[in-house]
Amino acid sequence: MTEHTETAETGLRRDLPERIVIPPIRGEMVHLRPATVEDLPKLDELEAYSGATKITGKDENAERAVVHAWVRRSVAWTQGQAPTESGVGDPESRRTMAWALLTDADHDADHVVDAAATGNVIGMIFLIDIDGWSRSARIQVILGKDYRGRGYSRDAMPRVMTYGFAPEPAGLGMHRIWVAVPEQNSRAVSVYQSLGFEPSGTSRDALWDPVSGKYQDLIVMDTLVDEYDPIRSLDAFGMHVIEDNPGVREALSAREHSIAIRQRTADAAAAAGARGEADADARPEPTRDDAHRMSPDEARERLGLPPKRADGTAGTHASGETDEESNWPYGQNERKTSKEAWWRTLGRGRKREMEK
Repeated sequence: MTEHTETAETGLRRDLPERIVIPPIRGEMVHLRPATVEDLPKLDELEAYSGATKITGKDENAERAVVHAWVRRSVAWTQGQAPTESGVGDPESRRTMAWALLTDADHDADHVVDAAATGNVIGMIFLIDIDGWSRSARIQVILGKDYRGRGYSRDAMPRVMTYGFAPEPAGLGMHRIWVAVPEQNSRAVSVYQSLGFEPSGTSRDALWDPVSGKYQDLIVMDTLVDEYDPIRSLDAFGMHVIEDNPGVREALSAREHSIAIRQRTADAAAAAGARGEADADARPEPTRDDAHRMSPDEARERLGLPPKRADGTAGTHASGETDEESNWPYGQNERKTSKEAWWRTLGRGRKREMEK
């Protein structure tokens, strides 16, 4: 192992480890495992590159080449190969993590697992351009043509993002996760906003659309570690937090701490306004680093907030309001099983030509 680069100001490690272990992640509709080179032909069988121009702005051949490179970079990192040794590296030493998306669902009710022909693989999800210095990564999902619009990415993305934002060693310790979306893919923009992404910029005429014969803009959206809410991103689609997924406990601890800080700031501002004086410094606020060293209960007790109820739900949420039910905690056996759940019937009996 080489020595890690540290900043003079903070002493925090800024480079990435030479070798990574990609953890499996469980969802309610899908489960994720590290992608392999052997998975790549399955994407062709799934017609995963169909409609790529509208979804990502690349043509099918370019999309296929990029995905192949991402998977090989991911495998190389798990094997401890340096970017210069793997043959598919990045001169800036950025890294890639790739998971295969697997499902055991039977959406068309024919009593056969939908993706049996591809070993349950229905697509892949990636963290790409992982930059240790800026603590930034890009996330992207690719799904087989018949598996789009069914909610699979909405189940997988928040769980990968929770892992990405969770502090090391439980997660990657990222500060920012971003996406890039062609302007005509308005459906994806809406989904990303539901997950907590905000538009942060536009690359004008960055993509060529051969169907319309015109250039189109590329919309950049992102979210930051202190903005991302691992509960709300799942709640938006009726999903549960799964407690034993990597980084979940750490992410929830940091979230509780962030909630407490916001609540305390709001209380201090209200008190200062009532007294006609600013006393924000009367009680020192803990730092973000403190959140990594204390449990959610400890953070709440330290900040004088009410304890969690007996059922494990919290009394505050990110907006500073109170008495909102929380989906935390959910153990391994507490999964949504209702046959009427929206995602069990969404897309049943129909096939989609492309992502809209």
